[in-house]
Amino acid sequence: MSLPPPTRLGRYRVLSPTCGLRVSPLQLGCMSLGDRNKALGAISKEQAFKILDAYYEAGGNFLDTANTYHGGQSEEWIGEWLDARGCREDMVIATKYTSNAENGQVKAHPIQVNRAGNSAKSMKVGIDNSLRRLRTDYVDIYYVHWWDWTTPVAEVMHALNHLVASGKVLYLGISDTPAWIVSKANEYARAHGLAQFVVYQGKWNPAARDIERELLPMARSEGLAIAPWGAMGQGRFQRQADRGKSSEGRSAHPLTEREVAVSDALEKVADEMAVTNLTSVALAYVMAKYPWTYPIIGGRKVEHLLANIGAMEISLSPAQVHAIDSALPFEYGGPGQDFGLDPRVWGYQQHFQIAAAGLVDYVPHAPSIDMTKVRASDAEAKAANPVKLGM
Repeated sequence: MSLPPPTRLGRYRVLSPTCGLRVSPLQLGCMSLGDRNKALGAISKEQAFKILDAYYEAGGNFLDTANTYHGGQSEEWIGEWLDARGCREDMVIATKYTSNAENGQVKAHPIQVNRAGNSAKSMKVGIDNSLRRLRTDYVDIYYVHWWDWTTPVAEVMHALNHLVASGKVLYLGISDTPAWIVSKANEYARAHGLAQFVVYQGKWNPAARDIERELLPMARSEGLAIAPWGAMGQGRFQRQADRGKSSEGRSAHPLTEREVAVSDALEKVADEMAVTNLTSVALAYVMAKYPWTYPIIGGRKVEHLLANIGAMEISLSPAQVHAIDSALPFEYGGPGQDFGLDPRVWGYQQHFQIAAAGLVDYVPHAPSIDMTKVRASDAEAKAANPVKLGM
């Protein structure tokens, strides 16, 4: 029998309608774990282990990395930490291929052309090196990191399926790729009995809502989870009193007009809910918009990580989501903006000719989990709604 969850990170969720993996609602982004690339937010190995320990001890089980983060050092440190803690089977490890992890190592590898891209060879090199660095014989989720526009969809899906069949990979993900390619790839996989993508990763926050035009409807249709990166605004969501102050991890550049507008909206909602951190509201915002959302949270300090876990304690009302949406003008684009969006999301038929034909009540898509109303335990739920089982 498992221990009670130490924090809301220990209240796990089924990843997506197409994947039975059980994961924490917030992923620990491991891009900053390393010291080879200062632009990625370099930290020491000791500090990296403290962050991994804090996440794990809070009940977190979902790590996101990539073969190229700090030239593979992020994977190396994760592998070393997994070995030291003996917790590989406790954790869900997601990594990626497409970028060249050996970029710059021209003396050791003078010809690097096939170490990047989506090809089967790049994939083979990528997974073998990732497994070696992670000190494991499989990864839970393997992502196509971005689309190279030249590798055939069929090649990618057959090569990925081979990794699943071999046991090196359990589930497939895709990142920063147009919706039509993901849909085409999954349809090809279904038609040929291959493993499909079960999670999509892309940039999403109140100031960057492009994902809502085509990618979010695609994910809902395909049964994909969404793993937003940049959900906390990458240090650009700031309370009015904090703007202009310099601090570690915060850009010294003044906020843009768009960032000010979003920050003001987040601050208003935060004050309504007596929440200190705007990032907690930003995380709750994307999680309110789609039930299968697992934001990636990073950071270089344990206290920042623990503060972001506080986002699990709040849920935004539709009015609060709308207030944040209204901070900036946003167009869904055609054809939806011209002929109507999904009434199962919006609650009504937007196309006047269909609406004029008669009043229809639509069954809505599944809502997000309201964290203010979750049960304390299964025992509590059973007492409130007992069901006698024959066992």
